[in-house]
Amino acid sequence: MKQYKTVPVLGILLLLFAPIIYAQPTQKVQPLSLEEIWKVAETNNRELKLSDLNHQQSKIEILEAKDRLLPELSLVGDVKLNSKFLIYDNGLFSSPQNVAVKGYGYGVCYNLNVNLYNGGKDKRNIDMKKEEEMRKQYEVDLQKHSVKYNAALAYFDLYKFLHFYDFLHAEIEAEKKQLRLIESLHRNGTVLKSDVLRTSVKLSQLELSLSDVTKKIEIAKQRLNILMGRENDTELAIKYQDIIELNAIKDGDYNDYIDIAFNKSPAYKMAGSDIKWSELNVKQVKATLLPKVSLYSNYNYNYPQISFYPYSNDLWGFGQTGIKLQYAVDNLYKCKHTIARALVAASQSKEKAEMKKDEISFQVKEVYLQQQQAFESVETAAKNIIKTSETVRVIRSSYLNQESLLTDLLEAENALLEAKFNLTTAQANAKVTHIKLLAIVGIL
Repeated sequence: MKQYKTVPVLGILLLLFAPIIYAQPTQKVQPLSLEEIWKVAETNNRELKLSDLNHQQSKIEILEAKDRLLPELSLVGDVKLNSKFLIYDNGLFSSPQNVAVKGYGYGVCYNLNVNLYNGGKDKRNIDMKKEEEMRKQYEVDLQKHSVKYNAALAYFDLYKFLHFYDFLHAEIEAEKKQLRLIESLHRNGTVLKSDVLRTSVKLSQLELSLSDVTKKIEIAKQRLNILMGRENDTELAIKYQDIIELNAIKDGDYNDYIDIAFNKSPAYKMAGSDIKWSELNVKQVKATLLPKVSLYSNYNYNYPQISFYPYSNDLWGFGQTGIKLQYAVDNLYKCKHTIARALVAASQSKEKAEMKKDEISFQVKEVYLQQQQAFESVETAAKNIIKTSETVRVIRSSYLNQESLLTDLLEAENALLEAKFNLTTAQANAKVTHIKLLAIVGIL
């Protein structure tokens, strides 16, 4: 009997602690704002990491270019076996004289070479590497703006879908209540069976739309996780209940944005950097027509001495120090087309810079107008919600009084739901277009 009494007690305890046991593995996810998502993306985004590595590589290339200014110094050592030393006094086919030398030999030496002048090519190469490093920095900035804009795009997609989910969920609950009311009216003979069927069909369509939105929410979350450099299935929540403030982003004239773009835009700075690099490259190519002056020094220890007569089986040392002038005469005719190609490349970079300027001007104008259109859409959508809400109220009242058809009520309810969708979409688009504008001008 005692055994059977303990079973209900254990069952009650399990029921009491079941919520606690279930709640332990599920932790509440801290919702993130857009700014917080940007901070995570700037640290962990894989595209930004790759851009940063390219930038680091360009910095190392500057150090490599500076290393070439250092003197060249080498140490050489060798051990060798010597053949017989034969001297043909009376010609090749006469009997040679055999000079007694050691059958083996060795030597050590150093060679030092210091570049004194080569047309400034080494120092100019450093300047070119510095310009390349600066361009890499602009690429990092441009990539950062792109990642932040894409993160904002995914963020506001998720923002919209979460609101759509709430709208649809609330609409489904309201429609279920309305269906129960219509079924009650049908049982009383007040409305036709067709009204019950129409309401059921609408409820099914709403549930299907809710399922579609749920899938889009998962896709938007995965995209955000990827942009933040996290695992695809990481739990994610955003502060979508926060109201989007649009008044703060309405200020700013088109000309102001243009001025900012030509001073801050990484894309425009990259075009300017290409011009500087191409001009340096022209000077670098022309420098091949200039002579090269270097200081050299070497000293050798060799055994035995078989380089000068009389020969000797003793250790000997010999060195030289001097200044060497070298001029490649062939460059006078070989470099003509190389210089011409460098000049054409410089002209191309200038034309590309002008094209980039026109492109940025067009992009700023286009997105600026899109932003204004988005503000107008927000105002229109807000007015439509007021009108459709009143329409639904009036038609619902008249339907219950049998003064209007159910189809009119369902159409009015769909129009109200669509108006809510449009307002949320317009608010998100206004924010996204403003962020895109900031990304284009380079101040995001």
